[in-house]
Amino acid sequence: MLNETSEGKAVMLSRSSLTRFLSGPFILFTVIMIIKSSLAWIVIFDDIPVWKPLLTELPLIWICFCLIEWFAAKRRMWAYLALNLVLSGIFFAAIMYYKYYGVIVNYHALAQVNQVTSVKSSMFSLLDPYYLFIFADILIIGGILIRRRIKLGVTERPGKIPLDRRSRRRVASVILMVSLVICMLNIYPNRASMSEITQAEQMGILGYEAYTILADRPDKPVPLDEIDQDHIDQIKQTTALDSIVDSGAAKGRNVIVLQLESFQNFLIGLKVDGQEVTPHLNQLAQESLFFPNFYQQVGQGNTSDAEFVVNTSFYTPPNGAASTVYADKALPSLPKLLSANGYQTATFHSNDVRFWNRDQLYQALGFDQYYDIDYFGTADSIAFSASDEVLYSKTLDKLEEMQAEGSPFYAQIISMSAHHPYHLPESKVSLTLPERYTDTLPGDYLVSQHYADQAVGQFIEGLKQRGLWENSLLVVYGDHLGLPIYSLDRDDKELMKEIYGREYTSADMINIPLIITAPGVTPAEQLGQIGGQVDILPTIAGLTGASLQDQLHFGQDLLRESGNLLPERYYLPTGSVLNDASLFIPETGYGDGTHYSLADAGRQDIRQVENRSEPKKESSEEAAVPATATTDNDIVSSSGYITKDEYERALDLMHLSNSYLIQLPDRNTEK
Repeated sequence: MLNETSEGKAVMLSRSSLTRFLSGPFILFTVIMIIKSSLAWIVIFDDIPVWKPLLTELPLIWICFCLIEWFAAKRRMWAYLALNLVLSGIFFAAIMYYKYYGVIVNYHALAQVNQVTSVKSSMFSLLDPYYLFIFADILIIGGILIRRRIKLGVTERPGKIPLDRRSRRRVASVILMVSLVICMLNIYPNRASMSEITQAEQMGILGYEAYTILADRPDKPVPLDEIDQDHIDQIKQTTALDSIVDSGAAKGRNVIVLQLESFQNFLIGLKVDGQEVTPHLNQLAQESLFFPNFYQQVGQGNTSDAEFVVNTSFYTPPNGAASTVYADKALPSLPKLLSANGYQTATFHSNDVRFWNRDQLYQALGFDQYYDIDYFGTADSIAFSASDEVLYSKTLDKLEEMQAEGSPFYAQIISMSAHHPYHLPESKVSLTLPERYTDTLPGDYLVSQHYADQAVGQFIEGLKQRGLWENSLLVVYGDHLGLPIYSLDRDDKELMKEIYGREYTSADMINIPLIITAPGVTPAEQLGQIGGQVDILPTIAGLTGASLQDQLHFGQDLLRESGNLLPERYYLPTGSVLNDASLFIPETGYGDGTHYSLADAGRQDIRQVENRSEPKKESSEEAAVPATATTDNDIVSSSGYITKDEYERALDLMHLSNSYLIQLPDRNTEK
């Protein structure tokens, strides 16, 4: 009888301990974090089951809460509030990063936090007011705690019987063990997934963040003596192409590379209500070699990554911006290649050269000179630097000086006025759009790019007036996308559907133009082969006759090689790859990924475009075909879709690129 009474008391005590434990801050903050995690999931993931955030996010949240119950003897509410602030910050960062980049933020992105102040207008433009709800409770609870402390001099409510620390720890230990088991079941089976989005959905956003920290071990690099051009060419498996321009046809000419901010390919030839959005670039494309099937290959560094890829013909790093990760290395580059062929080299960017660590990147690339805000000044500013008009005008002065020195020059020019969020001063607006485009992201984008096009037209005219045009090779391309799908609201997507005559797709999003012209040398022709930013260096080398015999490169000469394979690292999940016919996006890997036909994306010849503001007959979004539809690679290849072999070769290329670069000597030891 005594034993039964003791057991009954123990059960009652246990129930009482659990009840008082759950009536404390543990359950209050659990409810709060459920709401916040659900908000993040609604923004980031499509068609989520209600139970999914509970199963994936709560276990790690409870682990953190249990640690507070174990170690915080006093001021537990303040400890919970501080943890709430940290977790809320992670969810908020995940939302904002996804809205811009389309991927899940990880701790590597914290290295970029110093860049946020320079692009704060872009961040604010993506901020829906309800996102701030994620921090509202912190202010309310913090205010209540402060008021209570001032009024009562205590942090616990009067009359409350606190649960003793031993009992708290006992209950917390049980919850901790259960949560750890669930966390492991969420994380362990999904470690090998290629898609960061899939990993975050299966592990939970917080679980994914923890995993990237704890499991951040870079792949073992391939030894340098095993990386050579023959090995790269064997992986790429390109085929020879009958060139329409002789090798070295532009030898001795100046090389001018113009990188256009946020410029996507659909702008070429686009008319809205009979108005050409980019008339000067339309004309340039019609008179030049024009590559409409050309794609960005940037990483976390965005514009600076485009500069890196174009000037090195290497891929971006697995994490971080190339301008930070590789800037201390003795990089093989286009400036060094052309310098060895008697060229002067300079780069022109109207922003502060320290932005994205460009001062170090430009030294690693081997530019003789760079010109930044100290040269261009702050007059007539748009976004956060001098306007494109100022950029081109002052750049022309320097180009004229360089030509007068007698040797050819290589000039890289980075435009900026059409930077997200595309807010032009009224004095610069010269495109009148229909009312439905007012105060929309696509509308603001078209207006900004119309201004950027006008400035390019002035630059081309300046080249002609100053005697630079006939003696130059001009290469024009977009640095990266301007309209991320995940940043568009419903009205924006309807406008993009109107522009394309069908749904706006992932392939469209990363499609940028490439235009190459050398007056008297290059014909006016649209070329259908696929290309990426990594191909610009070898294409320029082929035109100028600069030998790449001793310079490793991952791109190909678009005028002499076909059969391309383009790995993508950012804006799409790692492992995404394009070939001549399709885009492949993995989930956990190749087996459950999806193929998207580029043919069904509706590429158009600019000479046939009249008015794309008139909707065309709607087609399927991207003719998506699951990779699991067939296991026969030959069958898949015959339809143009990415084979498993191509997918694996694309991953090999990115690994080889990073392996080579991280093992290069530091540039301060370069002879």
